[in-house]
Amino acid sequence: MELNRKNLQKILLVALIVVFFYWLLHNVSVATHICNTVVDLLTPFIVGLFIAFILNVPMRGIEEFLAKLDTNGKIKKFYRPIGLLLSFCFVAAIVIAVMFIVVPELIRTIRTISVSVVNFLPQLEVWFNHLMDRWPEVSSWIQMLDIDWSSISQKLIAFLQDGATSIVGSTVSLATSVFSLLFNFILGLIFAIYILLQKEKLSRQGKMLLYAYLPEHRADQVIYVLKLSNKNFTNFLTGQCLEAVILGFMFFLAMSILRMPYAMMISVLIAFTALIPIFGAFIGCALGAFFIVVNNPLQALWFIILFLVLQQVEGNLIYPRVVGSSVGLPAIWVLVAVTVGGSTLGVVGMLIFVPIFSVLYTLLKECTKKRICVRKITEEKITAHPQPESQETTSKKL
Repeated sequence: MELNRKNLQKILLVALIVVFFYWLLHNVSVATHICNTVVDLLTPFIVGLFIAFILNVPMRGIEEFLAKLDTNGKIKKFYRPIGLLLSFCFVAAIVIAVMFIVVPELIRTIRTISVSVVNFLPQLEVWFNHLMDRWPEVSSWIQMLDIDWSSISQKLIAFLQDGATSIVGSTVSLATSVFSLLFNFILGLIFAIYILLQKEKLSRQGKMLLYAYLPEHRADQVIYVLKLSNKNFTNFLTGQCLEAVILGFMFFLAMSILRMPYAMMISVLIAFTALIPIFGAFIGCALGAFFIVVNNPLQALWFIILFLVLQQVEGNLIYPRVVGSSVGLPAIWVLVAVTVGGSTLGVVGMLIFVPIFSVLYTLLKECTKKRICVRKITEEKITAHPQPESQETTSKKL
């Protein structure tokens, strides 16, 4: 290999990578601390990007609608602020509506359960006394036990003291976490507003950086991948919301026909949890069955049966066509993406791995087609089914 400037740069780059990984293997704790610090610093901006991406979907639709109404372009400069304000109001209205429908019913159910527990305790005492009267030998056996009640009381007091200290510490830690979360959200919201108001300018600046520091064909590839990612993430978000609305409406209609309690609240809850791909509706089912079982255990059983039926319809007919087709990903790979994302990053992984898999699937499909064209592989050779060789042909080869 000729030792020119380009090859020397490649050798130096490989040597730096090797040194970096060597240092990383011998300083794992330091590297972890650095990564955590960087993530903490970038959290508000990551939250801002996430908020901006979500709000950009309705904002873009509102701007297009305003452009159709304003044929003369008299209020063109107000498209962006109006779209941003209405998008905030739209998302906030959905969250507030869900809270006002679900939270009061949840509080009422918890109160019902607490009353049931209070009524159950006297019944438990009566049952215990009846047991002692029926089997006096059990009572004699309990009295014969050598139990050091003073030692138990001292240990219980010590446990309560430690628990109180732990509760105080947990309360302080929780308050700190809530304050940090609120601070990151407010800062992220401000960052999201800036991104949405200046998104064309930021896009132009980003392209300038790419074309300034990368070869032109590499910059074109990066821009293409970013556009494809934005398209797939937007389609996934739209399809996921549409699928959640359809599922919630199906549950509301079926529960209303069967006269099940809490039809509106449970339908909204299932639609909200269904934003988590595939497995989210099961969380809504568990919560819905919990609400109904307090009122009528038999109806809770019928609700679970209804859920299983509607889940089959949703999983086999609605989800693959609405979400799978919106991101161009076959149903089997949607399931793989949700499974892998859930096992690695939990709920967040379930939400982001479907569009990520869609981008990778599209890029791999395009690359595969290009390589097949370069190798001049015909379509007949790909679609043809291999025929088994006859026994005579096999014996001749031998």
